[in-house]
Amino acid sequence: MLLDLKVMTAKAFAPAAISSFFEICDSVNGKPLTDLELVGARGGGFGLQKGVLTQVTVEEAKSSGITVIINDKRAPEAQVTKMVIEAILNKLPKSYVVIVNHKIEVPIGTGFGTSAGGALTAGLALKEALDLPLTYNQIGKIAHIAEIECCTGLGTVSSLTLAGGCVLVVEPGAPGICQIDRIPITSDYEVVAGFFKSNMPKKILTDPEKKRVINRYGKKTLAAILDEPTLQNFLDCCWDFSEKAGLATDSTRQLVKLAKEAGAVGAAQNMIGEAVHALALKENVEEVAEAFKQVLPSEKVIVSKVDFQGARLVGHEKI
Repeated sequence: MLLDLKVMTAKAFAPAAISSFFEICDSVNGKPLTDLELVGARGGGFGLQKGVLTQVTVEEAKSSGITVIINDKRAPEAQVTKMVIEAILNKLPKSYVVIVNHKIEVPIGTGFGTSAGGALTAGLALKEALDLPLTYNQIGKIAHIAEIECCTGLGTVSSLTLAGGCVLVVEPGAPGICQIDRIPITSDYEVVAGFFKSNMPKKILTDPEKKRVINRYGKKTLAAILDEPTLQNFLDCCWDFSEKAGLATDSTRQLVKLAKEAGAVGAAQNMIGEAVHALALKENVEEVAEAFKQVLPSEKVIVSKVDFQGARLVGHEKI
């Protein structure tokens, strides 16, 4: 039974986070890392102005309870979000009923970073709703660890905390530990993404042989990008990574080819998903989108401006 106390709400937004290449960083000298704040990934990609908008509603209660809703449907499978809320509630002396409502503008499960975005925004909004003494990085670390424990990602949370244009995670780890750089780009570029139904097994993150190949080429890709840090070279290196790491498919190859022929600066594959993101100047965006629609229905083609802010609070209300 709820107590007669105020209902508190807050909202946060996270851009969709597309990873274009990565290197799994979960061991040192062959020994697994036990501190999950140190586990992560090197890599790079883009934040989109389309993403995850989260509203958290909190009311004090005799016992805690958490409900997660995604696009107006209850989502008991959203374990990353639930784990973040539980971790924060466990630090508090009182009990609360928490409702987390995610509005997600991009597809789930095809490499748009929705689990990381949902986890980080849930933590940020809960902190705001309850006016908790937590810093941005402290919340980010909770979300980072939840993603790793749920096997939904390795370094996306860190990239979301400092997103801006073309992001490079040059050293792995949770927010506050990782090292992030950027390739400066202007707002004249937009992202055109096309996606198929994802059939890529997430177990490749733990398969020893697959991990060895991914890490070999992930390391080389970062070095090649840093040697020539331009947008075109970034995209070319990332697509080369997909091919050499064995992640490219006939479908993604077709989209990359269509994007380049339509005037995109370049294109790469979403990590990890059977999807492709292309960067194009505004005057070429429509042509690239129409090229994707030659092989995909309109609802599977997304056009978005690049985000330059990262995850942030967007408002709160106390009733």
